Amino acid sequence: MMLLRMAWRNVWRNTRRSVVTMASMAFALWVMVLYSGLVQGYLGAMEDDILEMEVGDLQIHAEGYLAHPNVYDVIDDPDAIVSALHAQGYGAAPRLLAGGLGASGEASAGIMLRGIVPELDATVLKVADRVDQGTWLDASDPKGVVLGRRLARSLGAGPGSELVVLTQGTDGSMANDLFTVRGVLDTISDGTDRAAVFLLAPAFRDLLVLDSGAHEIIVHRPRDVALPDAEATVTALAPGDDVKSWREIMPTLASMLDATASLMVIIFLIVYLAIGILVLNAVLMAVFERVREFGVMKAIGVGPLSVFTLIVLETTIQTVLAIAVGLLLALPVGWYLATVGIDVGVLGGTSVMGVSMHDIWLGQFTPQLVGTAIVVLVVIVCGATIWPAFKAARLRPVDAMRYR
Repeated sequence: MMLLRMAWRNVWRNTRRSVVTMASMAFALWVMVLYSGLVQGYLGAMEDDILEMEVGDLQIHAEGYLAHPNVYDVIDDPDAIVSALHAQGYGAAPRLLAGGLGASGEASAGIMLRGIVPELDATVLKVADRVDQGTWLDASDPKGVVLGRRLARSLGAGPGSELVVLTQGTDGSMANDLFTVRGVLDTISDGTDRAAVFLLAPAFRDLLVLDSGAHEIIVHRPRDVALPDAEATVTALAPGDDVKSWREIMPTLASMLDATASLMVIIFLIVYLAIGILVLNAVLMAVFERVREFGVMKAIGVGPLSVFTLIVLETTIQTVLAIAVGLLLALPVGWYLATVGIDVGVLGGTSVMGVSMHDIWLGQFTPQLVGTAIVVLVVIVCGATIWPAFKAARLRPVDAMRYR
C-alpha cells in the first residue's frame, strides 16, 4: 500500500509529462477501438452478404456446372438431398438458374433468373429481408418477380411494372412470358444488383419447360459445426455431386477478408509500438531524474524488487487512467457508428470483389474487439516499462547518490 501511495504521488510530480503520456495512450486506444470497429463492421457486413444473402455456407451443384453453367446440368433428386440435410439439422434450399433477356417499357437488359421456393429459401438466406421497395415473392401471385437494385434502375421498373422475360426452354423452344414486378431489392452484391430476377420455382419450370431437378442447393450449416466438417457431411449426403464451401466458390474474396483482418493486427502493432516508444522515453526520463532518490531509497534498505515494483506501479496507474479515458471517449462515438453509421454517399453500391458496399457503413463493436485493443496496449506498455524499471532496480546506492 505504501508503494502504491508513493507511485500515485510520483505520477503527478511531473504533471505535464504524465498528462502527455496518458493522453497519447488514451488517444491510441480511442483510435484503435473505433478503427477496429469500423473494419470489423465492414468485414462483418461483407461476410453476412456472402453467407446470408448470396452464397450460403456451402453449395451443391451437378458435376461440372460451376465450370460451365448449363440449364441442362441439374441435380437429379434435389428433394431427397434437401430432406437428408434437414434431418441432420442443416438448412437447405434448391434453386433454379437460367440466363435470359428482360424488358420493361423501352429498356432491356440481360438477366439471371432465379427460381426459388420461398419457404425453403428463407431457411438458408435472408434475401427476403432486403426488399427495399414493394414486397417479396408470394405463392398467391405466381407471376410476381423481384428485381435486383441496379437492374430495376436500368429498366426503369418498380413495384407494379410489367417485365417481359425472353429465354430458351430446355426443349429448344423460344420461351417468353409476362411477369409483374412485386419488389426491388436493396444492395446485396454486384451480380444480384445488376441482373437478378427472383421468381417462384413453378413459374420458372413452366417458362423453361424444366420438369425436375435443380441447378444448385444452398446449404446453411449449424453454428456449432465447423465449415470443413460441414463440407464433409454434405459431401457424404450428396454423392456424385459437386460440393463446395463459400471459400472455394469465392476464393479471392475469402483471401481478401483474411488479409484485411491481418492488416488490422499490423496497424494495431504499428500504432501501439509508437506509443510504446513514447512510454519508454517517459519512464527513462523519470528514472534518470530520480537516480539519486533511488540511491537513497536503496541505502535505507529498500530492495531492488520494491524499486522495480514502484516504477511498474507508476506506469500501471497511468495506463489504467488512460484506458478509462480512452474508453469513455470511445463510448459515444462507437454507439453512433454502430447505430447511425457513416453515409458513404456515392460509394454506396460500389462493388468490392463482387460484393456491393452498403449505403450506410456501420461499425461493429464487441467485448472481444475492445478487450483485444486493451490487452495489446497493456502488453506494449509493460514491455516498454520493464527495461527502465530493471535499470532503476540495479542501481548501486553509492553510484546513484554521486550521480549528477
